[in-house]
Amino acid sequence: MNAKVSRWTSRGRAVLAGAVALALVACTPVYRYHGYVPSQEELAQITLGRDTRDSVIEAVGPPSSTGVLDASGLYYISTRMRHYGPREPQVVERELVAIELDARGVVQGIERYSLADGRVVPLERRVTSSSVSDKTFLRQLLGNLGRIDPGTLLE
Repeated sequence: MNAKVSRWTSRGRAVLAGAVALALVACTPVYRYHGYVPSQEELAQITLGRDTRDSVIEAVGPPSSTGVLDASGLYYISTRMRHYGPREPQVVERELVAIELDARGVVQGIERYSLADGRVVPLERRVTSSSVSDKTFLRQLLGNLGRIDPGTLLE
């Protein structure tokens, strides 16, 4: 009987150690990278006032995003996110390189921004009020009973 108890306690310890190891592994942060930002060396190859949109794309690669208008600019965005257990992913690092183009598509400026340069933009919800009041279907149906015109029923 004593051998059985010691066998179960050694198995219980092994299961407990495995569960603790699994819990520790599950709570390690996982980092994911999204996007691409050219390095300083790659950006140094671009000459202001001379290079065009096509030569920039050839030198540093296609951008992550472009401006609303085709000639407005090229935007390279890189984001590093930390996933930690069941928590919501957090943005740890973000970098943006904006290459400003003029109307002819010639490079006018290069700017680099980080997560510290960002600003929170509050979104405002604007809702147009409707003429429909907040009544249930049954209330609307019963409310129409007094509005029956007998003249329309006889026709």
